[in-house]
Amino acid sequence: MRSILHTAAMAMALTLLGACGRSGDPAGTGDATEMPPVSEAATADTAATAITLPESDEAFLDLVQERTFRWFWEATPENGLTPDRWPSRTMSSIAAVGFALSAYPVGVERGWITREQARGRTLATLRLFWEAPQGPEPTGRAGHHGFFYHFLDAENGHRYDNSELSSIDTTLLLGGVLLAQAYFDGDNADEAEIRSLADRIYGRVDWTFFQNNPPLVTMGWRPGKGFGPAQWRGYDESLLLQVLALGSPTHALGPELYETYASTYEWADFQGQPHVNFAPLFGHQYSHVWIDFRGIQDDYMADRGIDYFENSRRATLSQRAYAIENPGGWRGYDENVWGLTASDGPGGFSATIDGVERKFHAYWARGAAHEDIRDDGTIVPTAAGGSVPFAPEVTIPALRTMAERYGGHLFTEYGYLDAFNPTLDRADAPIKRGKIVPGLGWFNDDYIGIDQGPILLMIENHRSGMIWELMKKSPPIVRGLCRAGYRGGWLEGRCE
Repeated sequence: MRSILHTAAMAMALTLLGACGRSGDPAGTGDATEMPPVSEAATADTAATAITLPESDEAFLDLVQERTFRWFWEATPENGLTPDRWPSRTMSSIAAVGFALSAYPVGVERGWITREQARGRTLATLRLFWEAPQGPEPTGRAGHHGFFYHFLDAENGHRYDNSELSSIDTTLLLGGVLLAQAYFDGDNADEAEIRSLADRIYGRVDWTFFQNNPPLVTMGWRPGKGFGPAQWRGYDESLLLQVLALGSPTHALGPELYETYASTYEWADFQGQPHVNFAPLFGHQYSHVWIDFRGIQDDYMADRGIDYFENSRRATLSQRAYAIENPGGWRGYDENVWGLTASDGPGGFSATIDGVERKFHAYWARGAAHEDIRDDGTIVPTAAGGSVPFAPEVTIPALRTMAERYGGHLFTEYGYLDAFNPTLDRADAPIKRGKIVPGLGWFNDDYIGIDQGPILLMIENHRSGMIWELMKKSPPIVRGLCRAGYRGGWLEGRCE
């Protein structure tokens, strides 16, 4: 794998990094010891509102990626259990672990860490997930039937609190596991073990367990309570789940799964963009982190003359158009400040602002689509950051503008804080987290792993295609896509 670190661009980016209060690594050695630990950096004063960003997009994207990568590298302990959020001390999210496993190869190729460092962290992570106890018991277990609980105790890797066994979060974990398998292709014993562990972790997942009400896959299961009623239907982030369930070498589901899933889509025009709708943008991003959908089509998309990449582009553009129109009259929305997806919010309460009664939410799957508007004025940087490959001409200016306009209140040592709300600037608002900055609004005080991941990884796909190219070598991905009926493009001639 070639090195893709741009030395000159990084030098420009380091000028800003130094101004924001942390040391850089101009030699590109990736010595993490030169970075302040997360516990110190994340609590540093970030009150400065004026920052100067590198002029070139390449240098700017270097900066965004490097900061976001450092969050994964330094917030994740040596056992590999990436936190759900940070600096709040919380449980580990298995989906965040999947994004972290995918981040490490980017760190190597960009020169921020060594291959040896990434290999060691990856091996520790996969060993933990392979060795963690499985079973139906409500405590002392990490998972059941090869699936894992949504949240794990960050110390021992066992089920956290009352969290559910999650089919989608296990899928996102597997995305990282399979990416690690594809990247670590060396002959040494550690890389061979990574590949072997990835085979075993993926092969152990019994997809038939979650097909309790066939043909669709159920979302969650809890000990003593059984399966929840919700299934994966309608276009959403589970596109990768469908592919991995079909591609399993041990417990594969049949093609009727995908046929039924695609039959539940909602095709509609929103803001002049006809596409398969799903309101939060994460549903148009997550599966695309690991699968290059450009030029390949299933029956559904072939009938409409586009592919899922174009579908995500249209969803992205429709959200920007919605923000420009701004039917809710929220402050701050414009052509370069926009983006709704699942994120933190200031809390569940109402407040009167400019004579209007406004309802605000805490964590919420914000979004905008045909007949589905979930908007409380909270803007989420990962909505634009995770869509960079789809529409770079509007997403990169959005990332720039948000960093320039809100400075260190939003763009800090570890990239973009999770969310902000320019409308909510009342100092007496009963916020549940974050802070109110007079004249600017509410700003979160946490980074969330599943929002950091798409920013880092989709920017990398835009710049080098690295993750997409690696995953094209993954047998489960190819096999699953073929069984779902995809054809054309890079998949041509690869289906038996």
